[in-house]
Amino acid sequence: MNKVVSAADEAIKDVFDGAIVMLGGFGLCGIPENCITALVKKGVKKLTCISNNAGVDDFGIGLMLKQRQVKKMISSYVGENAEFERQLLSGELEVELIPQGTLATRCMAAGYGMPAVFTPAGVGTEVAIGKEVRQFNGKEYLLEHAFDADFAIVKAWKGDTDGNLIYKETARNFNPLMAMAGKITIAEVEQLVPVGELDPNNIHTPGIYVHRIFQGSNYQKRIEQLTVRKAK
Repeated sequence: MNKVVSAADEAIKDVFDGAIVMLGGFGLCGIPENCITALVKKGVKKLTCISNNAGVDDFGIGLMLKQRQVKKMISSYVGENAEFERQLLSGELEVELIPQGTLATRCMAAGYGMPAVFTPAGVGTEVAIGKEVRQFNGKEYLLEHAFDADFAIVKAWKGDTDGNLIYKETARNFNPLMAMAGKITIAEVEQLVPVGELDPNNIHTPGIYVHRIFQGSNYQKRIEQLTVRKAK
């Protein structure tokens, strides 16, 4: 099976209106920049986006929000995006805000083929509204369902033509979990190498999970909030 595609446009060509899409990254670190740009260009609408955060106004998922492409956002943090806030308060955007650990666990459950998990996170808060609560060993737990994503779009440092992936440093965040969890997983990488060049001991995502891979370009690697010490 040839998993290599030429570029982002080809990789996301079958993402459809109303799709549920996982997008890897944490803040602006390790986000699939090329694929997000391609989704904006494609103009696909009514997406449900699962991501740790909603990007910023002019970068990341924020670009998709600006074009009104996102119907629902499932995230654990959304505080850096003014357009997100405006759409939320105006009722234009559905939002499911969940604890970060729960987000990760629901991704993991999907990758493991588990329909649901029980977690203590959120018990007794608004997060628990409408959810089943059970006791185990005298402690209450919430039932949280695994995600059911049509696509998982991730970004890695290196990948080979079989889809094996290595993430660099903090970009190894939600990417490995999401790569396991989509019905179709798309990976963009900074360096695409032949099979055999990656040390098997260093591979974070085995190629069995990846359906399409391409070498990206022009990565900006922005910093969300740059804080520097004042010059003396």
